[in-house]
Amino acid sequence: MNAPTDRLTLSSLKPAPGSRRQSTRLGLGEGSGGGQTATRGQKGQRSRSGDGKMSGFEGGQTLLIRRVPKRGFTNGAFKVVYDVVSLFDIERIFKSQRDVTLEGLRIHGLVSGDKPVKVLADGDLSQAYKISAHAFSKTAEEKIKKAGGTSQILPLKPGPAAATKKA
Repeated sequence: MNAPTDRLTLSSLKPAPGSRRQSTRLGLGEGSGGGQTATRGQKGQRSRSGDGKMSGFEGGQTLLIRRVPKRGFTNGAFKVVYDVVSLFDIERIFKSQRDVTLEGLRIHGLVSGDKPVKVLADGDLSQAYKISAHAFSKTAEEKIKKAGGTSQILPLKPGPAAATKKA
């Protein structure tokens, strides 16, 4: 701070002189202040370099994570995560157009482009649209047909399992 002030602020807080000790600089030799063993004691695992133990280490006994039984199954590698578009957004953005394609959705910023697209039934349609997407909710398909439009389901790209399987 440039100008002396008697106001106490967070930026002006400092410990009282002598209340904090300087941290020990670990190193070998008498000059470091830690002596021959560099404050690590004599022999043993903790005196060696690279002493880090893995998280959950319990001194050599079987870890708790290995003792507890594992249950269930996750299908995370094969889960399909969709970019979601509502009928409300389609009605709001595609007023003058009748064909709603993936490219059009990308151009208008409704989808990112790297995930499959699913159309949900949030909102209503006032005119007939031809909508192309990878998936539709049942209610969305009903609303599209009720408005006189069509829904075209596009094929999904093969996932990681299809890439590893040999035909």
